[in-house]
Amino acid sequence: MVTTETQIELLTRTAMASWKQVIGRVDELLSSTGDDGLEKEVAPGRNRIFYLVGHLAAVSDRLFPLLGLGERLHPEYDTEYLENPDTHTTSKVPASELRKAWTDINSKLTAAMEALRPEQWLEKHTAVSEEDFSSPDFCCLAFLLCLFCAKESCVIKTKKIIVAIYFMS
Repeated sequence: MVTTETQIELLTRTAMASWKQVIGRVDELLSSTGDDGLEKEVAPGRNRIFYLVGHLAAVSDRLFPLLGLGERLHPEYDTEYLENPDTHTTSKVPASELRKAWTDINSKLTAAMEALRPEQWLEKHTAVSEEDFSSPDFCCLAFLLCLFCAKESCVIKTKKIIVAIYFMS
């Protein structure tokens, strides 16, 4: 039988592997796509790749204070990439700066998450109230399993545990 500690370690390793895989895919896209390619829409009339990378960088940046891992690196990205839709005009952020911000945010965030002990993944984050967190059926664990989910809140129910994933976007 697998112990609870081993289950938690397995879940955190799985979550981090998933996180790194998603980050790696975007890294590959950025390294294989020129600046002009970033201006392409993902589908006719839809967001540009450039905008989506900025959006993902801003969401990742918001994870620092959410998880108590430090201050944000680029709060100035919120207006352009979270609070407003893609305008299909030239961004205020140069492509080289966006690429660097993506790398800096995710490198620092990945290192901070890897430094967490498995039991720290079970601790309350800043978007959960003390009342909700103290409920016996609530546990904040492995938010990364549903990373880049299109919903603001993605809830997965298992036997006696609810894994809640909150995004501040």
